[in-house]
Amino acid sequence: MTTNGKQNGNGQAERSGPSSNSAMSDGHKARILLVEDEPAMVAGLRDNFEYEGYEVISAGDGVEGLERALADNPDLVVLDVMMPRMSGLDVCKQLKVKKPSLPIIMLTARGQEIDKVVGLELGADDYVTKPFSIRELMARVKAVLRRVSTQGSSEIYRFSDVEVNVRANEVLRNGNRVELSAKEFALLAYFIAHPAETLTRDRLLDAVWGYENYPNTRTVDAHIVHLRQKLEPNPEEPRFILTVHGSGYKFVG
Repeated sequence: MTTNGKQNGNGQAERSGPSSNSAMSDGHKARILLVEDEPAMVAGLRDNFEYEGYEVISAGDGVEGLERALADNPDLVVLDVMMPRMSGLDVCKQLKVKKPSLPIIMLTARGQEIDKVVGLELGADDYVTKPFSIRELMARVKAVLRRVSTQGSSEIYRFSDVEVNVRANEVLRNGNRVELSAKEFALLAYFIAHPAETLTRDRLLDAVWGYENYPNTRTVDAHIVHLRQKLEPNPEEPRFILTVHGSGYKFVG
């Protein structure tokens, strides 16, 4: 794959000068994770991002990209769709379950309109089509980081007496820690990322458990019961995780 990201039309490095937008609202240098399998592309983007004042980490395939996104706490992910081991779309899908507030910019090849549509449906914040100008990508990155920065504590979600810290994987109720299993937390995070949306059991299984052949949709029902018991004022008459008869569930917290 090729890009105009490193050079302009005259073959010269395309740089607009260091930017003051590389710091987050808390003052730390924004960290960008590049998930891209072409070394030349990674080198060019790393050079430009670091020149703009960003911290850069990278991964050469989808599996490593997912692992680094979960372990290294980037502020933004620049994610190529066509990746070895795990596609960028699958990485995006899993990240939006486990870290729904983590912003993602997808890189797609020209003509892959379906990738853009699917990526946005999965929760990607923006996309850039290859070949692209580095100025365009930088503008998109700055816009997304600015939006995240102005949201402040967007990773903290509150409803009733419940507080959910997505980044810290922590849930408090009346100030007391609520112990959730990994799947219970992932399910709750997915609900939070899709408020007031009716979610089928199959969709929840696919998003949270990643099953290709669902063994039993009652798995979802059992986890919903557990979440209601831990988070609802009256689990027998839920106010937040509602059953939509014949369809699935809806979160209205």
